Amino acid sequence: MSKKYYCFFGGLLTAQEHWLNKMSEKGYRLIRAEKMLYEFEACKPDQVKYCVEFIGQKSKANASDYHEFLEGMGYKVFYKNINLNYSEDDNPVALKADFILSLCELIMGSKDGLQPIEKTVIDRCVHQIYQRYFDNPAPENMPILEDLYDALLKQDEKEAHHVATALEIYVKGSLKLFNNRTNVDIQNRLVCFDIKELGNQLKKIGMLIVQDQVWGRVTANRSAGKSTRYYIDEFHLLLKEEQTATYSVEIWKRFRKWGGLPTGITQNVKDLLRSPEIANILENSDFIYMLNQASDDRSILAQRLNISPHQLSYVTNSGEGEGLLFYGNVILPFIDRFPTDLELYRIMTTKLNEVAQEKEA
Repeated sequence: MSKKYYCFFGGLLTAQEHWLNKMSEKGYRLIRAEKMLYEFEACKPDQVKYCVEFIGQKSKANASDYHEFLEGMGYKVFYKNINLNYSEDDNPVALKADFILSLCELIMGSKDGLQPIEKTVIDRCVHQIYQRYFDNPAPENMPILEDLYDALLKQDEKEAHHVATALEIYVKGSLKLFNNRTNVDIQNRLVCFDIKELGNQLKKIGMLIVQDQVWGRVTANRSAGKSTRYYIDEFHLLLKEEQTATYSVEIWKRFRKWGGLPTGITQNVKDLLRSPEIANILENSDFIYMLNQASDDRSILAQRLNISPHQLSYVTNSGEGEGLLFYGNVILPFIDRFPTDLELYRIMTTKLNEVAQEKEA
């Protein structure tokens, strides 16, 4: 007869390995591992030894090769690659469900948001489609949007069919770009997500999906003891939509505790300041780098950031590379004349005449 234990170790790999080897000493061999479930069968004491290893940094192909190598050497391999540090509690599926609810809200585009019954059936289906992955957490079992679509169609409520119909164009229609498992290796140290050419119908969804990808990467790096630098260009666009704005605030609040360093970049300060969430973003920002500002923007920023009239003069008709640095309670004027004869300048410049000269050269 098998023995079942429910244990939560989070990212404590050494503690998990020590406990498994203690079970082996008592004469129990692991036969199944799920999110928090460990199932054992009787064996001779110390018949097996366990090693727990984090492989979240490996690409799908490399992880598969590593799996085959270990099994070829005679080892039995168990996967537990749902990221238990995806949220601060012990239920990562709840946060995944919250992300998918936000995604469906964007897709359906209702001014009043999702209705209670719609939220209920979506949440129910999310738990259903992730069960297969928990039973066998291999990469090919990770759910995609079509799995959610199929699960919704199997529900009895008409609201579930209403949501499924809204999803159909993103599953089987002309906007099905995200209805796939990724074929891009995002395990490099430097990853750039470019959503410029997605088009208006997919751009909002793309922004939310990128945020979720970054969230997963930051929490995986946290488990590995690594920090993550996250730079968002045209940041004001993320604050236009309620769902991506809410996600951004959570990122600013939580990432600092997880070794994440988010940085928002924008020239459209007026659009940025229109967001009701900007106060939360500014309150959770330790560092602000401010260049020349328009008159209307200066007055709003002066009020939000307690800038004196004298300090404000450094971002009034200021030249290139001149402005204010905010670090904690310190406000410091600066002048940064970046040399224009460097290779780095040639790579970074966005001035049209310089870019055109570079193409002609």
